[in-house]
Amino acid sequence: MSHRKPLQTLLPTEAFELESGLSLIPRIKLNLTIHRADKSVSPIDEWKLKRSLIDYLKTSHSISILEEDIKVFKYKDLKKRKREDPVARGSLFVLDLGFLSRKLGLNGEDGTEEEFLEWRKGIVAEMDGMELSLEGVKFKLSVEVPKGDNLEGMRKEWEEIEAFGTRGYPRSERQPDTIILRGVPSRWFAEPRVSSKPSMLVTHTIFSALGKIRNLDVGEDNDRGEDEDEDGGDLVSGLHCKIVVQYEGHKGFYNALKILCGRSLNKQGSRLRADYEVTWDRDGYFRNGRSRTEQSKRWAPATGVGNYRSEASQRQSQVSRVSPDDARRKRFKFQNDETISIIPHPQWHDNVQIKSKSECN
Repeated sequence: MSHRKPLQTLLPTEAFELESGLSLIPRIKLNLTIHRADKSVSPIDEWKLKRSLIDYLKTSHSISILEEDIKVFKYKDLKKRKREDPVARGSLFVLDLGFLSRKLGLNGEDGTEEEFLEWRKGIVAEMDGMELSLEGVKFKLSVEVPKGDNLEGMRKEWEEIEAFGTRGYPRSERQPDTIILRGVPSRWFAEPRVSSKPSMLVTHTIFSALGKIRNLDVGEDNDRGEDEDEDGGDLVSGLHCKIVVQYEGHKGFYNALKILCGRSLNKQGSRLRADYEVTWDRDGYFRNGRSRTEQSKRWAPATGVGNYRSEASQRQSQVSRVSPDDARRKRFKFQNDETISIIPHPQWHDNVQIKSKSECN
C-alpha cells in the first residue's frame, strides 16, 4: 500500500494497515486481579464491578469505555479458596484513544512515545491497589500492563539474558530477531474461498509489511492460557493459530515488535477483534529445532500440500535428500520482490521445501 505510514513515524495512537483487509488498531489493555478486602464470602457482582470501573475512568480521567470492553472471569469454588486468593481476574480495554492525541499533544515529534507511556503508567499506578465497595462488599483491585504490551520490559529482559544469562536461559551472544504471535483467527490468514486453515503465503504477505522476513512458521494454537473463561468449556480445535516470524536482523525485529505491542488485530467487515499475545523468542525456535516436536500439529497450506518446515530443518534434510530433476517447482513472488520456490519431494510425501530467491537461482 503506497499510503502506508512508515513504522518509525507511527504514533502509539495510530492504526497500521496490513494486507488482506487486516489492520493493527491501537488500544490500551490492563490486566485486572480482584481480591476480597473484607470477611464477606459473597460472590462478586460482575455488572456492579464493571459499572464501578466505568464511572471511575469517566469521572477521574475522562476516559469512556463500554461494558463489553471489560472482561471478568470468576474463579470456581470460591468457598474452597484461601482468603488471600483472588476471586476473579479480567482485562480492561480502552479502544478510543483519540482523546489522547488532543490531551497529550501527540504529533510524532521526539518524546511522543515516552509521554504516552508515562501517561499509561500513571493510570496503572492510580488504579493498582484501589478498593472497590460494591454495595457494602469490599474488593481490592490489582492492575498491571500485560507483558506483551510492555516493550520496555521485554527489551530489558533480552538485554539481561544477553549479558548475564539469567531467568533459566543461558547467556546468548545473539540479539533476538524472532516474534511469536498467539491467538489470532486462523481464517484471517487463509486463502479466501479455498480453505479455513492459514496459508504460509498469505501469512508471509501480511507480515512482510512489518519488515523483511527470514523464516516463518504457522501452527495450530489451542492453548490460549488465562484468556479463556474457566466456565467456557473446551476450546474448538483450529480456531486460532500461532505464528512465528524471524526478521532479517535485530532492527527489523524490534520495529515489528514495537508496532505489534499495544495493538489488536482487526479485519475489514468483521466485528471481531483479535486481542493476540505477542512476545519474543527466547528458545531459538528456528535454530535448535525444538519446535519439531510440534510437527503433528502443523497445518497444510491451502494448496493441499502438507506440513510446513522451517529453513533450518529444510537445510538439514537437503544434506541427505536431493529432489529429482523432474520435480516441478512452483514460484511465488511477493511485493518486496522476494521469490520463493516450493519443491515437492517424493520422500516427504506431504511436506514441502521453501527456498529463498538466492537459493533458487
